[in-house]
Amino acid sequence: MSDYRFLKVSTYDDGQIVRISLNRPEQRNAQNRGMLVELDDAFGAAEKDDTVRVIILAGEGKMFSSGHDIGSKRAISEYLPGPDQHPTASINGGSRDGAEKTMLQEWHYFFQNTLRWRNLRKITVAQVHGDVFSAGLMLMWACDLIVGSDDVRFADVVGTRLGMCGMEYFGHPWEFGPRKAKELMLTGDAIDIHEAHRLGMVSKVFGRDELAAKTLEFARRIAAVPTMAALLIKESVNQTQDNMGFYTSLQACFTLHQLNHSHWSQVRQDKRPTAGPENGVPDWRDAPPVVVAEKGTVRAPH
Repeated sequence: MSDYRFLKVSTYDDGQIVRISLNRPEQRNAQNRGMLVELDDAFGAAEKDDTVRVIILAGEGKMFSSGHDIGSKRAISEYLPGPDQHPTASINGGSRDGAEKTMLQEWHYFFQNTLRWRNLRKITVAQVHGDVFSAGLMLMWACDLIVGSDDVRFADVVGTRLGMCGMEYFGHPWEFGPRKAKELMLTGDAIDIHEAHRLGMVSKVFGRDELAAKTLEFARRIAAVPTMAALLIKESVNQTQDNMGFYTSLQACFTLHQLNHSHWSQVRQDKRPTAGPENGVPDWRDAPPVVVAEKGTVRAPH
């Protein structure tokens, strides 16, 4: 496999298992365009290789992923004209204007890529640790199975910090359940990995120091299943979910997401497609800390 700037790729058991790790630890693995394009390439390379049976998606550093990168110099430069602009910023709608540009770019690089990874022809396992916030959920939810360390928290803060109705790949009601999804989106609170396990979202919970080794052991167990059986198990479950409305729900909610962007770009003087302090949300850079949702409190103490 190719060398990547924003990923680490390792192989095990003569290539039967591949671990792809997000590798921007200083940015808490925030997802810039370069990382997402590399991730699509790495997933595709593993899918093409008939030796590979299981793909693990992990992250370097203190947390799996903090979501989309909307503030670093690198992320900003990838969108602006100049020597550091990413090639994808001027294709797939990148040269269009207004809502059309936003919709096409997000359709290609935030929605369809995630859906493509969900339907990958290999079994995928998300190995998560620390915090998994906002667009980090999308990467994790695209995987067939999720395992994590016992310190993990899951949250989507875009409603309370950016005035947005969730992420482009809106799996929230399917993963959290309808009412819990509303609660978490309206408050910005988190659930811990133990509650996520009770919900059925997470398969295994390991100690942080043994997470990588235990995930590899889990992947080896799955890799022992005949490839045809594994593929059809995955496809049977995915098709059942799609017949229940998963795919059409994702499509509809992506359109609502674009309407949300369009609203803010119209009401804000600077045309930014998300809410800001003047619209009633705190500045995302110094917003109140995320806390775990508690049954008996309005807001848990820090």
